[in-house]
Amino acid sequence: MAGVPHEAYTARHLQVLEGLEAVRKRPGMYIGSTDSRGLMHCLWEIIDNAVDEALEGYAHAITVELFADGSVEVDDDGRGVPIDEVPGVGLSGVEVVYTKLHAGGKFGGGSYTASGGLHGVGASVVNALSSRMDVQVDRGGYTYQMQFSRGEPGRFSDGKKQPSPQAPFTPFTDSSELDRVGRVSRKKTGTRVRYWADPEIFLADAEFSYDELIERVRQSAFLIPGLEFTIKDHRGSDVCTEVFRYDGGVVDFVNFLAKDPAVTATMHVKGEGAFEENVQVFDSKTGALHTQSLERRCVVDVALRWGTGYETTIESFVNIIRTPGGGTHQAGFEQGLTKALRSAIEANSRRLKLTAKDPKIEKDDILAGLTAVVTVRLPEPQFEGQTKEILGTAAVRQIVANVVESNVADTLSSSRRDQKTETARLLEKIVAEMRARVTARMHKEISRRKNALENSSFPAKLADCRSEDVTRTELFIVEGDSALGTARLARSSEFQALLPIRGKILNVQKASQADILKNAEVAALIQVVGAGSGRTFDLSAARYGKVIMMTDADVDGAHIRTLLLTLFFRYMRPLVEAGRVFAAVPPLHRIEVAGSGGKKGRFIYTYSEDQLHRELRALERSGKRYKEPIQRYKGLGEMDAQQLAETTMDPRHRTLRRIRMEDEAALREAEGVFDLLMGSDVGPRRDFIVEGAKDLDRNRIDA
Repeated sequence: MAGVPHEAYTARHLQVLEGLEAVRKRPGMYIGSTDSRGLMHCLWEIIDNAVDEALEGYAHAITVELFADGSVEVDDDGRGVPIDEVPGVGLSGVEVVYTKLHAGGKFGGGSYTASGGLHGVGASVVNALSSRMDVQVDRGGYTYQMQFSRGEPGRFSDGKKQPSPQAPFTPFTDSSELDRVGRVSRKKTGTRVRYWADPEIFLADAEFSYDELIERVRQSAFLIPGLEFTIKDHRGSDVCTEVFRYDGGVVDFVNFLAKDPAVTATMHVKGEGAFEENVQVFDSKTGALHTQSLERRCVVDVALRWGTGYETTIESFVNIIRTPGGGTHQAGFEQGLTKALRSAIEANSRRLKLTAKDPKIEKDDILAGLTAVVTVRLPEPQFEGQTKEILGTAAVRQIVANVVESNVADTLSSSRRDQKTETARLLEKIVAEMRARVTARMHKEISRRKNALENSSFPAKLADCRSEDVTRTELFIVEGDSALGTARLARSSEFQALLPIRGKILNVQKASQADILKNAEVAALIQVVGAGSGRTFDLSAARYGKVIMMTDADVDGAHIRTLLLTLFFRYMRPLVEAGRVFAAVPPLHRIEVAGSGGKKGRFIYTYSEDQLHRELRALERSGKRYKEPIQRYKGLGEMDAQQLAETTMDPRHRTLRRIRMEDEAALREAEGVFDLLMGSDVGPRRDFIVEGAKDLDRNRIDA
């Protein structure tokens, strides 16, 4: 063990280091890995100890500081780690907590009714994997300190220098001492832990992630109303400080997570249940373990709401420790929710026009558009592994299922007018999801083809291409049969397919799922693309590498393009995210330049009023004559095939605008814009138009 001279290595060191050496030999068993993920897990262990004090109502403020030398400090105003001697051990509470595996106040329900740091190995494991750890405790009017080097208690001689793991270290030999290093108010209590991760254990590129820390702290602040978290990052040129405090609970958390417009208000489900559990209890008199049956109480706190989208967001927590792998509590939540919604739909089957031939409502139909936070609190939960990513306590599943089922069923059967309206909207959404799933599965099955000519299920108006190479194929969506006739002659039938649409398609932003599926133009487009729609959309099954909207360069054409974009954004979003949706850019004008000296005349195409005037001025300066009046294209049907190919369809000459959605911020902005411009709420759209009226240039109106 580093820092222990040969002549000073006594039997006491063997006792202290017996368990911690195993941690250093196989750290992955305790923290998962030795990269940045394992480094962050160590930090969670120390933060969770502070948060457990807040869970019990003793701590109200926690500060986490990241220092430039790679160390981190966690400071809480809880009760402070006990400083008195632990009976039967002969060591102070501080030394026991930070050097003994499976030691602490979280066993047997004595000091903590529900805690996140359950295994009792967290603090001692972090100590074993740290080149240095300083623990300070404020209790009884004094500040007490104990220092450790790779788990071994002793003292560092820092002098006037900043604390460092490289400072001389003197281990305790015969007995440990808890140093009294300062005075504080008798009312002041708390614990400060600063540690330096051991470079002999962790990879050289392992570092603390500020973004992960912020996300975890924000979650804890939501789950413990009134707890104030302060984060300070000293690693940059300036200190970055953020403070989090939320006086709401899981309801506020759900409202924070939900991004789509609401179908229902946020429901708050609370309840609890009891179960019997056999545990191993240590008998201090005999020094042996014996089995004892204990009654455990599990408190359930859940918030949930449905939105207009189809994505599902469920965050689950046990004693505020996030469980990304779910577990019995999340399984119980989904079980209870599914049972309550199926019963409600069955009771309203006549109004929802369901028959015995309709397929059964599946869990995925119910979870579509759901945002939920599921939390449970119970003593000594059983996790699958030290990383605490999956809850394994079997009895929790039925408790959560019963609480969720009864509460949700009561809410859905409420006679309040506003609740009845919300319930009706929700049930219609779930039934529509079921029908969309069935229809999408059917579309997916019939859309795979070897050759479009062999597949009679595609719309007769589709003029497909011969190539099956998705990297080359293009689908042009054109307005009506007139544009189709010209486009047929202008296209390359080897790789360019044409699909005409009649008039303006359905506005899917404010239409129901049932209406969308009944709309012939929308159904034809989904069928031709061949990858399904909504949650079942499979980008790899898309039959074309590019989908190009080729509409007239007028107001109606812009409206049709917007309706098509709404369809792609809502029901074929992966196609947009992959950058495979484009808008063709047809010309607005054609200038016929007269020939001179026996040479033939030529044509110049322009795509805006500014470009037109620039070209005309250039011709006048060079003395060239052009035919009056300038041709203004009102639609694609006014072009002959050669002109359309030359300007809009031929990859060698055309211009395409790619529809892009590059990051999450752009996605949120797009959600807002589509909801504003295409949604069913007229008020905000009217305000938007009125506010923008003053910036309107009437000369730009094509009328």
